[in-house]
Amino acid sequence: MNILVVDVGGTNVKFIATGHSEKRRFESGPELTPQQMVEGVKQGAEDWKYDVVSVGFPGPVLHCKPLAEPHNLGEGWVGFDFQKAFDRPVKLMNDAAMQALGSYEGGKMLFLGLGTGLGSAMIVDGAIEPMEIGHLPYRKRTFEDYVGERGLKRVGKKKWRHYVEDVVERLTAALEPDYIVLGGGNVKKLKQLPPKCREGDNANAFKGGFRMWHDTSDAQPATAAESR
Repeated sequence: MNILVVDVGGTNVKFIATGHSEKRRFESGPELTPQQMVEGVKQGAEDWKYDVVSVGFPGPVLHCKPLAEPHNLGEGWVGFDFQKAFDRPVKLMNDAAMQALGSYEGGKMLFLGLGTGLGSAMIVDGAIEPMEIGHLPYRKRTFEDYVGERGLKRVGKKKWRHYVEDVVERLTAALEPDYIVLGGGNVKKLKQLPPKCREGDNANAFKGGFRMWHDTSDAQPATAAESR
């Protein structure tokens, strides 16, 4: 089965298919509609063969359908028929959850994406649960107001690192994961990783997109040493 994986972001739409090593992309932005996204992907992948499609969506997803319009894109995503538009079976997943799936090495894993906001997901024995931790109250605002891009710009890198460590410590105590994967573009701004954490890779989003069509429950748990 050949799979086309699409990662929809606020700046770019990136995609790759089975048997290919190089990603293709085009600009997205605040006016991008789902129809424009599909047309851009189909045009860019017209010389690729694919049977099914995985889509990473920047927002909450339930039963492979967007629950709300994305903040950084155009309108029309809620209720859009992706399967009809691609003329292929389509699985839609929150983008942080898709990257989490690609980072998974078994056991109980917490994924935190340090990017524009705070993406989050948990996988337990192969079962993935996207979460909206970033919008929960923290100090005087929310988690993502302190460890997302806004927090980094507001308080500076030194204080931001402190908040990241504090948030990871709190979530570790509350959720008791075997290990934590820190993904997102800002993870490289950390001097050192908190305990039980390892650095993720944005390329894992595509790995997760391929895994969406396969069973992950037989993955082997990471040891404490591997997860640091």
